[in-house]
Amino acid sequence: MSASHHSIFITGGTGYLGRPLISTLLDHGHEVRTLVRAGSEKNLPPGCTPVTGNALDASTYAAKIPPADTFVQLVGVAHPSPAKAAEFRSIDFASASGAIRAATQAGIKHFVYLSVAHPAPMMKAYIQVRSECEELIRQSGMNATILRPWYVLGPGHRWPYAIIPIYWLFSLIPATRAGSQRLGLVTHAQMVRALARTVEEPSQGIRIVEVPEIRQA
Repeated sequence: MSASHHSIFITGGTGYLGRPLISTLLDHGHEVRTLVRAGSEKNLPPGCTPVTGNALDASTYAAKIPPADTFVQLVGVAHPSPAKAAEFRSIDFASASGAIRAATQAGIKHFVYLSVAHPAPMMKAYIQVRSECEELIRQSGMNATILRPWYVLGPGHRWPYAIIPIYWLFSLIPATRAGSQRLGLVTHAQMVRALARTVEEPSQGIRIVEVPEIRQA
């Protein structure tokens, strides 16, 4: 892989993080192709090449992954909550497990997966599914970077600003300091920068990027 230029295949590219990530990568001179449902091509930033297929059925796009060297998996249930346990299994797991198999068969050099911070005292079903996907990545043998944010602040995702003082208080208490850092809040801009940096600095083996490192991106 070139250190300065990558050919990138993205799933979930029309979502909350996908669109700004695509724009950033295109601005940096990379080639970006994104999986979309038929009719959704117009939702992609200019310069991005659409690839029509179904994120829940990897057979519809597996042959179209080459010549990508990098695969970014962003598909997931919007606004996760404990009430969406069944959707985590039918959407998050189904899309990621299929993507991992397809990327492995396509010879992808670097797989980027958006997971979730854990362990945590809540969102057990969500964490379980994401952890299972992380294990599939390890078993695949691909070089991969796994990012583990907890909550991404941004447009339509601002209510946690109200509890920032609680995070600050917990960070001062030795017994809760590690948890407050692992489950800390990150901004939308920080998350997009961290994803772009991950693409441009591919790992050898498995790399885990936790909240403190996402904030530093």
